[in-house]
Amino acid sequence: MKVTLSKRLCLTAMLALGAIVYTATASADSTSKLIIESGDSAQSKQNAAMDKEQWNDTRSLRHKVNTRAEKEWDKTDVAFDSRDKCEQSANLNAYWEPNTLRCLDRTTGRPLAP
Repeated sequence: MKVTLSKRLCLTAMLALGAIVYTATASADSTSKLIIESGDSAQSKQNAAMDKEQWNDTRSLRHKVNTRAEKEWDKTDVAFDSRDKCEQSANLNAYWEPNTLRCLDRTTGRPLAP
């Protein structure tokens, strides 16, 4: 089995190239490390708890504000209907008092039920 000089040089070059590639990857693996953290530190947990508490507090306040606005709307709506009934009443002494939002009798000043 004769190996020619060109084949021997080619084989030697391939082995040398393989050794270089092997050492380069071996040294790259030992110097570069990828560290992945979950992000669950005590500070991030505390921040998340504070954010949740803040959200719950503002949610409660928004609910109160919405309930109050709904009550005011209902009150205005009832007053609007009462004013219409008072103005359309057959009683000539009935008049609408805008400050108190009531239908009153002109002669006595007492509230009327139109």
